[in-house]
Amino acid sequence: MCSLPAGEPVVERLQQREPDWTTVVWDDPVNLMSYVARVFASYFGYPRPRAHELMLQVHTEGSAVVATGSREEMETAVSAMHSYGLWATLGRCGE
Repeated sequence: MCSLPAGEPVVERLQQREPDWTTVVWDDPVNLMSYVARVFASYFGYPRPRAHELMLQVHTEGSAVVATGSREEMETAVSAMHSYGLWATLGRCGE
């Protein structure tokens, strides 16, 4: 199963359906790290420490899976990340 660590509101909701798709956010030279963490907290409902952790993963590793779920949900999340000015792509679990 492809998933993020349990405990976050979005993850708990999405894990109920055995997600097959991911939203991946990529590092970019434009957005401030604090802004990226704020987007993760506000859109996905992550607690600030988890949002900060994901932002650091994006910054240091180049990308992070920030959500998992159905294709439709992840397409919506990718579109939302674009609306916030973040670089995000749709992926399949296990790719």
